[in-house]
Amino acid sequence: MPPVFRHKLTRRRALTFAIAGVGAAVFVALGLPLPMLLGPMLACLAAALMGARLAGSGQLGVFMRTFLGVAVGASITPQVVSRLGDIAVSLAMVPLFVCVIALVGYPLFRRVFGFDHATAWYGAMPGGLQDMLVFGEEAGGDVRALSLIHATRVLVIVTVAPLMMSMAWGLDLSQPPGTPIAQTSLREIAVMVAAGYMGWKIAERLGLFGASILGPMILATILSLTGIIHARPPAEVIQAAQFFIGMSVGVKYVGITLRELRVDVTAGLAYTLALALISLIFIETLVSLGLAPALEAFLAFLPGGQAEMVVIAIIAGADLAFVVSHHLLRLVLVILLAPVAARLLVRGDDRTRR
Repeated sequence: MPPVFRHKLTRRRALTFAIAGVGAAVFVALGLPLPMLLGPMLACLAAALMGARLAGSGQLGVFMRTFLGVAVGASITPQVVSRLGDIAVSLAMVPLFVCVIALVGYPLFRRVFGFDHATAWYGAMPGGLQDMLVFGEEAGGDVRALSLIHATRVLVIVTVAPLMMSMAWGLDLSQPPGTPIAQTSLREIAVMVAAGYMGWKIAERLGLFGASILGPMILATILSLTGIIHARPPAEVIQAAQFFIGMSVGVKYVGITLRELRVDVTAGLAYTLALALISLIFIETLVSLGLAPALEAFLAFLPGGQAEMVVIAIIAGADLAFVVSHHLLRLVLVILLAPVAARLLVRGDDRTRR
């Protein structure tokens, strides 16, 4: 990258960090939930909508996500593994959940908002943002529209969910998410940092989806089950990861136009409302059948971003194995089956148009 562009990027990143820091400070001062996640996210969103030229944190932001994977992996102990059979019925509902979302989301984007086939299909898929952008671009979809649709989905769910949790369960989501760094072994911290980085890079080399979270999670799970690590990353590290994740969501709206607000973001909002209704039906079903406690069912069937839902689950003190297993299954199903279903659907769509 030429020096002049590198200098501009550095300035934009510095501005982004400053705005995100102000947002976090305001949320902390007001005692609002998830201050290190929602504060930066909403501050960067507001700045982006006002025309500020913000920039993401690049590889540093990706590296910070690895600690969420480590946190999940470190929570999977032999006792947790012994209970996984108890959630089989709940997991079996995930494929149906994904199918219902597709059956509602695709016609919404295709018929109501007029998006092309690829954009409508990958906009309707409740998968990871980056994966859906890659698939959508390869299929000829509108990458910018997909980015705004999925960013809006994550933004709304991650903003509204903590408020609902605070009202329904009286949770204090402004508290530190775990043990302070001063009370954590330096050896374990070093092992967790190494596990995060190595897991990320190995998973990336293997082409796994969500490499920055899935790779560290797998490696940390092995270390936890073998007794090498005994704790999650310190609270300060989890808070730092929240900061970077919140900032990255808000930055997605940089350069947004009035047309994009009117079409893409509106479509994302309508889709998110439909998702919320579908999720609530499945959550209520799980709870009424006694398949899961209300908090775990709520977090497991909210199709927010993988990293964001992990953060909320950690801070809420939910059963991480239960929540993460449902989100992982959802993502695996979408990534494996969405491209196949897209090709079948476009053939049927072409026949209908004839």
